[in-house]
Amino acid sequence: MAPKTSLLLTLLLLPGSLRCGAQVITLPPGTPLPVQIGGPLPMKAGEPIRAELLYPVYDHDQLLLPAKTIVTGTIVSLTPDRTRRIHARLRGDFTPFHTPVVRFTAIVLADGTTVPITTGTATDGAPIYRVVAPPPHRGGFIARYFDIFKQDAKDRISNVTAPGKGDRLKQLLYSQLPYHPERIAKATAWTVETSAPVAVPDPPAAAAAPRPPVTKAPDARPTWIVQAYLDTPISSANSKSGETIQATVAEPILNPDGTIAVPQGSILTGSVTEAKPARFFARPGVLRFSFRQLQLPGEQAQNVQAALTGADTSSADAMAMTSEGEVKPKPQDKIVVPLLLIALASRPFDEDNPIAHNAAASNSIGVLGFIVGTAAGQPNIAAGLGAYGAAISIYERIFRRGKEVAFAHDTRIVVQTTPRHSAAIKPDRPTP
Repeated sequence: MAPKTSLLLTLLLLPGSLRCGAQVITLPPGTPLPVQIGGPLPMKAGEPIRAELLYPVYDHDQLLLPAKTIVTGTIVSLTPDRTRRIHARLRGDFTPFHTPVVRFTAIVLADGTTVPITTGTATDGAPIYRVVAPPPHRGGFIARYFDIFKQDAKDRISNVTAPGKGDRLKQLLYSQLPYHPERIAKATAWTVETSAPVAVPDPPAAAAAPRPPVTKAPDARPTWIVQAYLDTPISSANSKSGETIQATVAEPILNPDGTIAVPQGSILTGSVTEAKPARFFARPGVLRFSFRQLQLPGEQAQNVQAALTGADTSSADAMAMTSEGEVKPKPQDKIVVPLLLIALASRPFDEDNPIAHNAAASNSIGVLGFIVGTAAGQPNIAAGLGAYGAAISIYERIFRRGKEVAFAHDTRIVVQTTPRHSAAIKPDRPTP
């Protein structure tokens, strides 16, 4: 269907109150809509979805949809999650894990008006974690990784003490069962793109919406904190150093006098500066990229000095960022858990309280192992189950290929830029 025909149909579907007495602004096709659900949902095709926008949506300097605007849709189908199934079966979990395919069809405005939208489908849903670059660190390699481990400890404590710990405990217990119900986790987020123009009424309060002010660097040059969406998917596995990348500015930035410094829709151009794929023995991938040029709509490109300061990642990926913008998976504890499982696997041969030792050793592969190891009453069987669980842990933490770093198309990133004087970037050439 042609864009003009889609726009005409959208306007005809709008209530008369939107066509009369309110200015209508058209949201162009390809606009990213990052949405997040508030609570868990059943993993079931046809299930309705009610989500909220994670970030506001702008058109140049105009706020069209504020954050937390309601977006509705459905789960259109379920696809098998084969990788997760394989790893679950190795641990005695025979749940047929799936990945939901979702599509969103309407936006509900603050006054209750429903605006129909057409979007593509999305499958990469996951709770979002904003990885942020720490301040420049003084110290060597050991001090840097000590800070990473300290932050990881804080995250683990927060996972136990933060609100919703009862539900997290229930899901942990479920994971020990050989079969358990599936669900879409609370706070799961997707980013979908509009595939046809969307007519949005111009809210009167949009012009008065607060905007982030421009800040000043120590040398009095303007510093812009730019929110953007990656136009180019990149990863430590497939990207090459020097590869050209682009991002689209998501929110306008104003000067202190209220004029627009960087409008929404401006283009950041840069390159991958470091890309190392993950290797065996749990060596993780490494990715670093930067932007060196800013193209404002209708103007000449200007050179900027940019630094990546934040990015949205899946909470399951557990990424960390250095002050230089390097992103890699957080260091994983490779010693303590395998040693603990090895120690438990040897306990059935102790003469005191063999039943308890059998149960502790065989529980390394969940409730199924616990039942088999305890019911058999044989130390050799319990120790064998314990050794099997320890072997899996050793393989996954020490010998298996490490995690890759990947940023999908439309990943939300934060870039801090300051003007600089240098030669313009040449496409498909390594950045100096």
